[in-house]
Amino acid sequence: MSLLFCILAFFLGSIPWGYLIGKAKGIDLRKTGSGNIGATNVMRVIGKKEALITLLLDIAKGIIPVVILKFSSYGENEILPGAVGFFAILGHCFTPFLKFKGGKGVATSIGVLLAYMPLAGLITVFIWIITVKISRISSLGALVSFALLPLNVIIINYPKEFLFFAWLFTILIYSRHISNIKRLIKGTEPRIGEKK
Repeated sequence: MSLLFCILAFFLGSIPWGYLIGKAKGIDLRKTGSGNIGATNVMRVIGKKEALITLLLDIAKGIIPVVILKFSSYGENEILPGAVGFFAILGHCFTPFLKFKGGKGVATSIGVLLAYMPLAGLITVFIWIITVKISRISSLGALVSFALLPLNVIIINYPKEFLFFAWLFTILIYSRHISNIKRLIKGTEPRIGEKK
């Protein structure tokens, strides 16, 4: 049953909402802007309303499977919700519907955090917002907020299982942002509102 939960979470996470919203507008997000299917590229290429819809749907992909599990008979297990959430993020990052090429995983990770460890999730969102407000760079907001996630989990004094998943989420986010990190170092990472 645990494996079934993980598989279902993976396929829920793999629904490429940004791509589908782009296709509905006659745009293939993989071939324009940054080439990413996430909310930032949706905003860059299509518009703010569509970006907000994409963001909320991608967050929901992380929230829904974790919440369902927590209200099931497995709800007392502290490891399984984290594992299910991780599979939802993997589905977003490596969607089989787009030849296993998906998004960066930030919004879905936020959704998982809000359902799995809500206070750490809220702090992560707050740090992301502040960083983006100052820098106008979405990727920098993700990198800073997730770099601080394990520290926040320690400060809040969550169980050690939560810290394990905090590191796992952070490592995955950083692995998906390698190209962004290179551009940040070079000073060529586009700011929100700029055309890539």
